[in-house]
Amino acid sequence: MTDPHGGTALPQERRLVTAVPGPKSQELMARKQATVADGVGTVMPVFAKRAGGGVLEDVDGNSFIDFGSGIAVTSVGNSAAEVVRRATAQLEAFTHTCVMVTPYEPYVEVCEQLAELTPGDHAKKSALFNSGAEAVENAVKIARVYTKRHAVVVFEHGYHGRTNLTMALTSKNMPYKHGFGPFAPEVYRVPVAYPFRWLTGPENCAEEAAAQAISQIEKQVGAENVAAVIIEPLLGEGGFIEPAKGFLPRIERFAKDNGIVFVADEIQSGFCRTGHWFACEDEGVVPDLITTAKGIAGGLPLAAVTGRAEIMDAAHAGGLGGTYGGNPVACAAALGSIHTMREMDLASRARRIEDVMKPRLQKLAEQHGVIGEVRGRGAMLAIELVQPGTKDPNPEATAALAKACHQEGLLVLTTGTYGNVMRFLPPLVIGEDLLNEGLDILEGALASL
Repeated sequence: MTDPHGGTALPQERRLVTAVPGPKSQELMARKQATVADGVGTVMPVFAKRAGGGVLEDVDGNSFIDFGSGIAVTSVGNSAAEVVRRATAQLEAFTHTCVMVTPYEPYVEVCEQLAELTPGDHAKKSALFNSGAEAVENAVKIARVYTKRHAVVVFEHGYHGRTNLTMALTSKNMPYKHGFGPFAPEVYRVPVAYPFRWLTGPENCAEEAAAQAISQIEKQVGAENVAAVIIEPLLGEGGFIEPAKGFLPRIERFAKDNGIVFVADEIQSGFCRTGHWFACEDEGVVPDLITTAKGIAGGLPLAAVTGRAEIMDAAHAGGLGGTYGGNPVACAAALGSIHTMREMDLASRARRIEDVMKPRLQKLAEQHGVIGEVRGRGAMLAIELVQPGTKDPNPEATAALAKACHQEGLLVLTTGTYGNVMRFLPPLVIGEDLLNEGLDILEGALASL
């Protein structure tokens, strides 16, 4: 238990040697409460020591099956070999120069990879940042300067970040926005095609939601005033909502017809997570701009805006950037992460995870009325919990289910506008034995509700 290394060297097994949390985690939690702001919340009351593959080990020696991936970040696994190798080499060369002062090749290489991997065969350019929120905020800046318009349209249940502008873009109040206003102006929210909760049924959802959204834009904002339409192709914090088929292409076409920059926020859904490199590929949607972060760099902070060269070049020299944006170590890690995704064909691995998990989740839904819907794609799956016999949200059951899973050694995350969705984001390198063991734990936890 003294080996500090994680990654592929870590035994791929669930192991509980203390109660959860154990004594060392409890001691560290007391230290955290004394010195860390209360606003920095915690999902699980344990402290990580090492992680790799499909498991995370805490300071007490408990090993948890990881169905969270640090919120879709460690898709290639924690401390993945190629990420560590390249980041270590870069650390030994230099840690920082600021790309705006003295540029370096890894930044350019990441942008080259993004131009190749993102949807569309048009000329593309990128700018690199530190976080998803920064990427979204800069996408808005770029769209505004390109169109010379100010309004931004977003969608119900969307999440785009915690900065002032991205809080305005985000739909959910608690915990992301409550008490933090006033927010940035010229942000307009329209309906999204949420099949499970569409009043006239999922079969009408795409057409009716698109018509309502477009009507609101035209009547309440004016299409000629809109700089950007921003949407997650598979909504994350809103509850892993998969917009009804046909909705995204209809919104993309409306944007194109009206000179509006169509922005796909792929921060949670990108980099093989949904079974494609990017979720918008599922319906052949080609965004003008695409924002990425999370899974791009194997756990190091990096984000990007990638898009049509003529749009990306609209910003004047010096208008984009930041001291740490595109840090060389993070860029090296991203190149290692992308190499791993290519080499292991992790998009296919995500589809295999869906093949293993989704049928079992659907069987659980048939057995337990508390599960209203199973949804998602690839390794971005979810169950929405309801009051049995209704579609009324059941956040209490969701919280109880998560706690029961945690106690048995399964790391799971909750989400959703109503706090009633359990999401599953396993590392794409997780073994199928761990997937099935995690689902066994979920099954037992559901039976205990």
